[in-house]
Amino acid sequence: MHRWCYVAHHRPRGRFTERTATSPRRMRLDGRKCGCRAADGFATLNGMNTPYRQIRAAYDEKAVTVYQAYDPAIAGPAVAAGRFVPPFKRERMTWIKPSFLWMMYRCGWAVKPGQTRVLAIDISRSGFEWALGHACLSHPDGADRDAWAERLQRSPVRIQWDPERDPHHNALPYRSIQIGLSGEAVDRYVDEWIVGISDITGRVRDVHAAVREGRDVTGLLPVERPYPLPTPLAAAIGATLDNTPV
Repeated sequence: MHRWCYVAHHRPRGRFTERTATSPRRMRLDGRKCGCRAADGFATLNGMNTPYRQIRAAYDEKAVTVYQAYDPAIAGPAVAAGRFVPPFKRERMTWIKPSFLWMMYRCGWAVKPGQTRVLAIDISRSGFEWALGHACLSHPDGADRDAWAERLQRSPVRIQWDPERDPHHNALPYRSIQIGLSGEAVDRYVDEWIVGISDITGRVRDVHAAVREGRDVTGLLPVERPYPLPTPLAAAIGATLDNTPV
């Protein structure tokens, strides 16, 4: 195991690695290529005009990376098995986050109790988009309340748009999506969608140390690009429909 390269135990493509300024392709620190989807180059979106509600994620043509944080009792068996197994509970809603920095805000850089192991989970794009297509916003958001309540009752997926965060947990003026899976969606997530799980806790601690030292961590963050969505799907989940920046 090389520093900055956290490899999923079950599949070679579930990796998280650093892209250095001197190498335009993904490299391990020993000079060999390391094919990590979540690290398809590293930078932030500084300087871009970010729409108010936009999905930003690390993805390729087949899969997208989402993040979750768990206690070691859940995270360890999941990494070993390449899927979530007991004591993970399918009966509970589980929230996935495409935003690395929002995950860091939520788990306190892997310090909060019960969230000390951070996982990068590669899921199929078809599964990700199934979740979005079967989702309901957690709040009416201006929609007809009766129609929203009906959709809420039959939807196995919840969508929330929360303020994106910077490395110091400060709220940014645009939103990041959180996706809550329940019922059928959890079963599909566990049994069908996951193509790789990596424990990136060591990476998280290294980046957190750099933040505490006052260093610029731009080069240590995964590139999260705007995720393309058909207009009807974007409208259904409350995403900003044009490129009007905040």
